[in-house]
Amino acid sequence: MAKSETVVYPGPDTAFEEAFKHHFKALHAYAYTVLRDELMAEEIVQTVFLKLWENRERMAIHTSLRAYLYKSVYHESLNYLKHKKVQRKYMAEAMAEQQQRQADEVVADSELRRHLHAALLRLPEKCRTVFQLSRFEELRYHEIAERLGISVKTVEAHMGKALKLLRLRLADFLPLLIILLPNL
Repeated sequence: MAKSETVVYPGPDTAFEEAFKHHFKALHAYAYTVLRDELMAEEIVQTVFLKLWENRERMAIHTSLRAYLYKSVYHESLNYLKHKKVQRKYMAEAMAEQQQRQADEVVADSELRRHLHAALLRLPEKCRTVFQLSRFEELRYHEIAERLGISVKTVEAHMGKALKLLRLRLADFLPLLIILLPNL
């Protein structure tokens, strides 16, 4: 009578570990040829093995494990490349929008400066002088009064008149002026 042998197969943990050790380097090299990125190739292979482990109980591989792993690495690599392409496209669009906004701001700023200059020239001379000393040289009312030899009340009156006239003449630009020249 022939003696029967009992064959003990390694458990799923051991089989998985051996598959990982056996295929990792070759799969990494394959992923690198697709991605041209050492770290990402490693990440892709690890992701494939992680998915294999997570789905081990409900997965049925109908080809060889080797073929399955190579196909999985290939598809993960392509998905990564597609994702990077979408990211690059989004970044290009975002940069184009930012450049357009900056160009629009330059145009608006230039137009605002032109209108502000024209509005300032239309102010009475004393009002214009007081306004420029206050807003552009950042002098306080009492400093302006001393420099021009007038009272602080007169400075206040000129500023009030200048602000009122500028608000009327620059109504279309008020939102920008509020940012550039507070207290207008």
